[in-house]
Amino acid sequence: MKELFRWNELADQPHNIAPRRERFRAHWRHAGSYLSLVASNLKLAWPVWRRYRRVKRGLYRQPVKISRAMGVAVSPVNNKEEEIVALLRELDVSLVLVRVPSWEVANLSYYESFIQRLSREGWFVLVALLQNRYDVLNPEKWRAFLQLALERLSPWVEHFELGHAWNRTKWGLWSFREYLKIAQPALGLASQHGVKLIGPAVIDFEFHLYPVILNQIPFDIVSSLLYVDRTGAPENAQWGWTLEKKVALLRAIIDSTRCRGKECWVTEFNWPLAGMGRHSPAPGRPCVSEEEQADFLVRYFILGLTSGAVSRVYWWQLAARGYGLVDPLVSPWQRRPSFRAFKNMVKFLEGSTFLERRFHPRAWIFHFGRGKERFAVAWTKQDSLEYDFSFPVRQVLDRDGSEVPFAGSKIILTPRPKYVFSQADPV
Repeated sequence: MKELFRWNELADQPHNIAPRRERFRAHWRHAGSYLSLVASNLKLAWPVWRRYRRVKRGLYRQPVKISRAMGVAVSPVNNKEEEIVALLRELDVSLVLVRVPSWEVANLSYYESFIQRLSREGWFVLVALLQNRYDVLNPEKWRAFLQLALERLSPWVEHFELGHAWNRTKWGLWSFREYLKIAQPALGLASQHGVKLIGPAVIDFEFHLYPVILNQIPFDIVSSLLYVDRTGAPENAQWGWTLEKKVALLRAIIDSTRCRGKECWVTEFNWPLAGMGRHSPAPGRPCVSEEEQADFLVRYFILGLTSGAVSRVYWWQLAARGYGLVDPLVSPWQRRPSFRAFKNMVKFLEGSTFLERRFHPRAWIFHFGRGKERFAVAWTKQDSLEYDFSFPVRQVLDRDGSEVPFAGSKIILTPRPKYVFSQADPV
């Protein structure tokens, strides 16, 4: 195959240019590495399972401070920096992720200028360093990119995510051993520049890849690109595994490796939108309506952050035709329902403390406190339900911050999350 990598600008990801037959042959050549994974993971199976059961029992049972925990990714392209910065200000979000691709090393000064501005204006930036097939075949080229990126960006950035979605062949890697080869040179460079490495940036529910990586690369923070869009709602199960079960399992796996006790961040997730054609990163089943996307966004953030297993979550991304909070191809840029939902979520959850979850067979009810204020965020997965909050209700706001009429403490819950505020401080 002459062409090893080609970028899809419409969907912000590589084209899958390798024919299926060639991908099969490559996987067959790496069969030995897959077998070694099976052997090593079998040794951990029972310890992980025991930890998983303990973690799962403890989910949503302890208070969790929601502080600097909600983030959004941005792409500083097409000279739209002013629009991006204005939208970030409007969202009032403190965490921003910026991808820096190795194949754009010639434009590193542009990325540096953008990241420098974000840092100076108060945003905490996480940089994701992206690889392709040419970096695997030319290790010196990759190492030079790492050296230059850390040297230029470390004055403004504390955390660097090492690699991206490498368990998908379109991103240029064909086995976990190839990921180890591109990860290991970063260890000394990170120490040299005084920055923290996060990884391994595995995409989707492929948790079998974590132990072998985490036992060899002592990341400062463990990251996951934990998409659940193919199951629809975040409460839905994939082979019996819901989002909350997945984060519990991930926590158990991390604590069974050399990275035990380290933070876990979800650095990428979204739901692509229906009807976006070539702009969609995952056409077909994962696609949802704009209203569903907004509902699912809030529900994912709350399910993840209040679990105690995940301490940061980032949405990918701010402006994108096929899946973003904003459509940048409409003039002026069109704010979608997910933008308003994100903004309202940050307004109420930032600085709050998750207090408890009231378990109900048909509803998800999470209680928060912020200073003397007490409120709940609640929804159903489908249909509607009248739920008695058993406290005097002062105000009810919908997902986007609009007033919802109510009478007494019984509130109609729907798949669109509601914010229910207490009338008086609890005794």
